[in-house]
Amino acid sequence: MFSSLSLFIGKRFSRAKRRNKMVSFISLSSTIGIAVGVAVIIIGLSAMNGFERELKNRVLSVVPHGEFEGVRAPIESWQRLAKQAESHPRVLAAAPYVRFTALAEKGSNLKAIEVRGIDKELEPNVSHLIDFIDKDAWQAFQPGEQQVILGRGVARQLAVHKNDYITLMIPEEGSSSRVQAPRRVRVKVAGFLTLNGQIDHNLILLPLADAQSYSRLGDAVTGVSIKVDRVLDATSIVREVGNTLNEYVYLRSWQQKFGFLYRDIQLVRTIIYLVMVLVIGVASFNIVSTLMMAVKDRASEIAILRTMGAKDGLIKRIFVWQGVFSGVLGSCFGSIAGVLIALNLTSLIRGLENLIGHHFLSGDIYFVDFLPSQVVTSDVIMVSGTAIILSLLATWYPASRASKLNPATVLSAK
Repeated sequence: MFSSLSLFIGKRFSRAKRRNKMVSFISLSSTIGIAVGVAVIIIGLSAMNGFERELKNRVLSVVPHGEFEGVRAPIESWQRLAKQAESHPRVLAAAPYVRFTALAEKGSNLKAIEVRGIDKELEPNVSHLIDFIDKDAWQAFQPGEQQVILGRGVARQLAVHKNDYITLMIPEEGSSSRVQAPRRVRVKVAGFLTLNGQIDHNLILLPLADAQSYSRLGDAVTGVSIKVDRVLDATSIVREVGNTLNEYVYLRSWQQKFGFLYRDIQLVRTIIYLVMVLVIGVASFNIVSTLMMAVKDRASEIAILRTMGAKDGLIKRIFVWQGVFSGVLGSCFGSIAGVLIALNLTSLIRGLENLIGHHFLSGDIYFVDFLPSQVVTSDVIMVSGTAIILSLLATWYPASRASKLNPATVLSAK
């Protein structure tokens, strides 16, 4: 498409010292604008990729994909329900759980928490809790020992350490309308669950048998959790499985509690794509003013080329190449800067937090307490390619004006 002559002359025009300093300044500013725009968009997309990764690897690895919870009463024959659920081709595993709300007490510190009783043998089939729990605590996690595993945030708020004792105040349920005193259970802290997020601040784990005993369920359970083959289809799979069960149960999926996080991430990603076109577009179209001034600055050279027989197409391609040089240069520098910052974004933000003494993401509010980042090659290529394409489009009008210069008028004016 482009001849080697136009490329050679375009390079010479780009490197040659311009008579008008303003042209040089605008040319530099347009290149810097493209570089900054590309870098900022790459950093923003990498942050969104990081949040999506942490949502999948942290939250969705410990939160059940789906749950079937008894409506009128606890589920007595949970083994039969779990077997029915696992018979569905898209359900990978099922495990029982007991869930209730309690008040944790340590000295004068109180914390309302969600207590979840899990089966040590079956729970690893439906979640990756074990990856975020102290190994020695998980090995010692046996029923009958009156021990618990605390979320790290709960432990900090109660000011407890490993092997400390806390008191669980469990509300009594009865047919009487009178307010009953809560049942108090003293348990030992065996270890901690560390997810660096919201779940850490409201969750305590118990062995399933202990949770059944404390809540006086006997051999019954609150519900059965499942793991599905495709987490984004969890809602429809839970509904399909629920229609095949003999029990009257509530149908729940992770999307009811955490689905808004995934939707927000996708929404912000879409907005970033829109901002990418606008920001890089504004920076790229600075090339229009740069080339218009360059055309005026190089009018005599253009006129000489025309008198030597240069065609309109050659003149156009010379200035197209000039614009593309600015776009490619800005895109390359911006991509390199954006990738380097994105790769170190988490440590940079942590350093900034330590410097100013303020934590940007609080673990008791957000699902992670740090700013994650993940560089995706396709995003870098897309952003850089968009910058180059918009730079190319921005050169069309100035190049057309350059090709229409009348050499006789320009040279006579000299």
